[in-house]
Amino acid sequence: MKCPFCGKTDTQVIDSRWQDEGRVIRRRRRCPDCEKRFTTFERVEKVMPMVVKRDGRRIEFDLSKVEASMSMALRKRPVSTEAREDALLAIQDAVFNMGEKEISTEVVGELVMKILKELDQVAYVRFASVYQSFEHIDEFVKAISEMQAKSSARKN
Repeated sequence: MKCPFCGKTDTQVIDSRWQDEGRVIRRRRRCPDCEKRFTTFERVEKVMPMVVKRDGRRIEFDLSKVEASMSMALRKRPVSTEAREDALLAIQDAVFNMGEKEISTEVVGELVMKILKELDQVAYVRFASVYQSFEHIDEFVKAISEMQAKSSARKN
């Protein structure tokens, strides 16, 4: 680590501590040449995969786009802000933990649907209707019937 005061590269670590629930390491350092002390922070840089669109274009994964889609589906639904943020973080973590360089929009859409199904069933149907391009009322009925069947199976 280069000393910010004198530029020497031979600095010593005096103390290291975990911060931010183990996601950051804070290190107190000392430069033996100029005797000054300074602090550094180390954190993992998450490199998110590229998203491959249906037309073959590749774009960076953008959580704000996922958030916008989820917000439309959750509009006027009784879901807390904290639950929404937790859901977004779960999606982001799932995408990151896949360890892939590229993922399809279908994978992202399926993740969102899985999370919404657990979070709010009405929001799930709203999102699914747009994501899966429902064109007829029968498609809504089928999606709702599948949810009801799975819900009944869990209760038994």
